[in-house]
Amino acid sequence: MTRRIERLVGIYDADGGAVGELRYALRRLVGRTHCTLCDITHGTMREKAAWRTFRAGLPVPFDVVHLNERTEPVRQASASGTPCVLAQAAGDLVLLLGPTDLDACAGDVSTFAGRLREAALAADLTY
Repeated sequence: MTRRIERLVGIYDADGGAVGELRYALRRLVGRTHCTLCDITHGTMREKAAWRTFRAGLPVPFDVVHLNERTEPVRQASASGTPCVLAQAAGDLVLLLGPTDLDACAGDVSTFAGRLREAALAADLTY
């Protein structure tokens, strides 16, 4: 039975807040960390226009959170690895895209949109 997606949640592989974001930026600069969801949603300094357009076109909210901003249910649903994207449907959180899936998008919003659509169909989810 197909379930309807109520919202999407993307989890960055970094802590939020001034200190967390500064730590991520410095570690990325020296090649010690990398978040492929960040590459999809952001350019060098700010959110990508293509990402804003994609998100605005969705029929459901797409929230993004940092590691230290996750609720307990989101923490449990993302325990297999971050960054990732979850779908909330019928009260459940379903993992749609994991780190490898996001890495394969190579920072491209269009590729991400296609993979997200495919993952939702494979999980028998719809908007």
